[in-house]
Amino acid sequence: MTMLPSRPYLIRAIYEWISDNGLTPYLLVNVQVPGCQIPEQHVNEGKIILNIRDEAVQDLQLGNEWVTFNARFSGVPMEVNIPIQAVL
Repeated sequence: MTMLPSRPYLIRAIYEWISDNGLTPYLLVNVQVPGCQIPEQHVNEGKIILNIRDEAVQDLQLGNEWVTFNARFSGVPMEVNIPIQAVL
């Protein structure tokens, strides 16, 4: 999969626009991309949808190579790491 250099910028811009408009930002993730550290019990057909609203996550980082944050899944805390190329 070829990563567009603009992908991290677009993810950040869309996240900001959605948040600024009072909506809930979600990430659709292809969990088959190597390096994904996600709650596997919530995977459906190789993908997962994650709510990344400020109230749902802590320490959200929308970096150039990774999306990372901490969240609780079924009450269990977890560090989530997603390579940028896995964000659909």
